Amino acid sequence: MIPDKVRRILDRHGITALEFEPGSTPTAEKAAAQIGVEVAQIAKTILLRGKDGVYHMVVLRGDKRVSNTKLKRLTGVKHSMASAEEALDQTGFPPGGVCPFGIEGVPIYLDEGLRGYDTIYPAAGTDATGVPMTFEQLAQITGGTVCDIVD
Repeated sequence: MIPDKVRRILDRHGITALEFEPGSTPTAEKAAAQIGVEVAQIAKTILLRGKDGVYHMVVLRGDKRVSNTKLKRLTGVKHSMASAEEALDQTGFPPGGVCPFGIEGVPIYLDEGLRGYDTIYPAAGTDATGVPMTFEQLAQITGGTVCDIVD
């Protein structure tokens, strides 16, 4: 079930999330297979913790990896992947369902490579959802910084 705060945001923008069987979209590969799109169209959302204790969220193509060098250039510090507990604590979403909607106090970076697709699919707060939207909608809703952040 989509969290209320995510549903309210999507409703406000006239966007409807796709919902599937629980546990069916926890990875970009599984989400792409479930939705029937390229892995690159899945807008995977990753929470990272800086050496300074500050968290950053990155939304990127499902077939790419975050460039540690580029992230350090943007933030000034090295990062590591946040733990499952940290992800839930900082975002309110469990791993596999972390999404960029309704996030407060965590800077969000959007990989410009997602622009190459008419429709992309971030999660909606669960491991069984996908939100069909344009990159422009994602940028508007999240207020994320568009940048080149992948290897």
